[in-house]
Amino acid sequence: MRVAEATRPGTGGTGGAAVTVAAIVLAAGGGSRFAASGGEGNKLLAPYMGRTVVQWAIEHAATAGLDATYVVIGDTDVPLPAGVGIVRIVRNERWREGMATSLQAGLRSAKRDGYGTIVVGLGDQPLVPAEAWRLVARTSAPIAVATYDGVRANPVRLSSHVWPLLPRTGDEGARKVMRRRPDVVVEVPCPGSPADVDTVADLDLPG
Repeated sequence: MRVAEATRPGTGGTGGAAVTVAAIVLAAGGGSRFAASGGEGNKLLAPYMGRTVVQWAIEHAATAGLDATYVVIGDTDVPLPAGVGIVRIVRNERWREGMATSLQAGLRSAKRDGYGTIVVGLGDQPLVPAEAWRLVARTSAPIAVATYDGVRANPVRLSSHVWPLLPRTGDEGARKVMRRRPDVVVEVPCPGSPADVDTVADLDLPG
């Protein structure tokens, strides 16, 4: 794991206090649909409203007031936004095996560092605001999922009670557990939009 620090050290760090909740931004995908639509390079690095797509996602997670922020990457390094404090970079060498491997990579790092709850979001969703991360993190349910106009999306809060149920391979993460254990899921209405960037046309998303 690599630890990267932006220009305002201390924000989002442990500071010696007891900490329990970590944000995890999954940013390891290859973006094949983006390339097929005529895009160049990784979609996470595409410019959007003056920054890259992934910088917006990381900034929102890192400024939500959680105790730590992890970004899981594949074979492409991602730029970090300035002024958001410490962001821990986790490289997933198995990213081609599906999103679940990235979730497990981030989870292992957070667990090793002593966190008992994670809140997970995606690096290609630049319009999920810090408030959505914050609202989901504040709940006490084993699983809390953000909703936008009644539709479930990211981020998702996962307490340590459900970690053993998370898949280890494939392209599903928390959704698989939510289907198996709907009794432990709480929905949290959130502002913003979960629209993701999959194609070049998606870069015209209204900010």
